[in-house]
Amino acid sequence: MAAPGQNLAVVVHRAGDLRLENHPIPEPGPNGDRVAIEPGVPREMDEFCKTGRYNLSPTMFFCATPPDNGNLCRYYKHSASYCYKLPDNVTFEEGALIEPLSVGIHACKRAGVTLGNKVFVSGSGPIGLVNVLVAKMMGAAAVVITDISASRLQKAKEVGADFTILVKNETPQEVASKVESLLGCMPEITIECTGVQACIQAGIYATRSGGTLVLVGLGPEMVTVPIVNAAVREVDIRGIFRYCNTWPVAIALLASKQINVKPLVTHRFPLEKALEAFETTKRGEGIKVMLKCDPSDHNP
Repeated sequence: MAAPGQNLAVVVHRAGDLRLENHPIPEPGPNGDRVAIEPGVPREMDEFCKTGRYNLSPTMFFCATPPDNGNLCRYYKHSASYCYKLPDNVTFEEGALIEPLSVGIHACKRAGVTLGNKVFVSGSGPIGLVNVLVAKMMGAAAVVITDISASRLQKAKEVGADFTILVKNETPQEVASKVESLLGCMPEITIECTGVQACIQAGIYATRSGGTLVLVGLGPEMVTVPIVNAAVREVDIRGIFRYCNTWPVAIALLASKQINVKPLVTHRFPLEKALEAFETTKRGEGIKVMLKCDPSDHNP
């Protein structure tokens, strides 16, 4: 347990070497507001910032992306322009989940999800789940999701997925065929959240001609995909990199209760037990593991 006045922090020294350490407490600015932090801050007003796509700026500061330090500590100082005030009916825990929720918002906007769409989400981890939440909120008529974990697919059903597919040894074409069978047609939109080569292949085969495949998951730099199949059917393939301009949208959705992210949190640990929390994640247990930095906060 850290003594009062100490800034307990989780520090990565090298692969497999995670430590709890005390660091200096930064000097605060004017305080009093409850805020959610957007971890990326542009260092200069370049061409990407001018066009509203600051997430693509090559000079971006981003928490926990070397050489930039992260903010997994009790006290942290951040650019005020990227701190967003939380309404009274949005909890700190919901505020922390704005970061993954923002990935879903950005992906679904890039995909162009709209009323009546049929959507295929590949991968039922936290990012796949937030894409289900956002796609349904944006008007998707039906969402089918795949995974290799039955428990994660059950969670997907809880947050709004209409259909689930437990993938075992099927080929990408067979997965695509199952998607079409469940939806009654090929989906206009596929959101790929795993980065696995076979899943990207299934995404291309599954997407309706003239539809859109958004690549969210990041795997190896080079993958083999049926690009001609996509080309001759005019399947648009889009990428996303983090997010931009999503925090105000996410806060509005949480405050209006149009989206409920609370079911995503399956474990909670005080900051003093951060190493145990990371081991829990490493074992693949749960969905979102929450670290609580305020020792006086005993609420979910």
